[in-house]
Amino acid sequence: MTKFTRTAVFAVSGLALGLATSVGASAATLAEIQERGAVRIAVANEIPYGYVDPSGEALGAGPDVAKAIMEKLGVENIEWVTTNFSSLIPGLQADRFDMVAAEMAILPDRCQQVLFSEPNTSYGEGLLVPAGNPKDIHAYEDFAENAELRVAIMAGADQLEMMQKLGVDESRLVTIAANADAISTVSTGRADAYAATSLTASGLAGQSEGVEVAGAFTDPVIDGEEVRSWGGFTFASGNEELRDAVNDALAEFKQTDEWSGIVSGYGFTQADIDGSIARSTDELCDAG
Repeated sequence: MTKFTRTAVFAVSGLALGLATSVGASAATLAEIQERGAVRIAVANEIPYGYVDPSGEALGAGPDVAKAIMEKLGVENIEWVTTNFSSLIPGLQADRFDMVAAEMAILPDRCQQVLFSEPNTSYGEGLLVPAGNPKDIHAYEDFAENAELRVAIMAGADQLEMMQKLGVDESRLVTIAANADAISTVSTGRADAYAATSLTASGLAGQSEGVEVAGAFTDPVIDGEEVRSWGGFTFASGNEELRDAVNDALAEFKQTDEWSGIVSGYGFTQADIDGSIARSTDELCDAG
């Protein structure tokens, strides 16, 4: 596989994205990306989905698969952009990057704003709680049933909609800017738990003895269905050409042992791997 030795890493602020969005911009076509020899891909520094390590290397299920796809498409270099999760969609709309490799969940409201590839991954939910789980929290529904519990959620994450649908009062939702803030938020008691995907919660629990993953966790049931998310690559509306090219390369790559090795290497289970082909993007965009 091509080694992207000339990778640049940029940090993008929400303010800058907001200003750029008001101006408007058009997304680069695949031909334009191939001509300049580089594609700009954003991540939200969320382990294990898409992040940049201290050495500047982009890692995660999204970036590693994106590297293979770009090689297939003849794009030699990737410029990685790091930003907050809530700035990913505005960043695409402002043409601050060409593509997002954050394994963003494919949801109907997001499909109205951006284009998604077919699913690359599938994953369930989880909770990060203080060590010992002193308040005995094991499900998202616990926050709907106990008016004294507070739950932290990352800005822009789909757990907000889950909590709203479960009837959790917004006064008990603690919004944080990034996953990195979850450990201190939970361990200091600012929130009683952090709602995130199971892989995110597990990754955070491994970073501090002050927190742990809620045991005997029960996946939330929303509108009569157990919640499972499907993550894909994201593109600006109108950029069907790039989306379709990525889809073609992704469909071929998902048939290989290399693809399954990448996602399993980041903690995705066989159920997650099998689940990634259970739903199409059209179905997910039309759901709800």
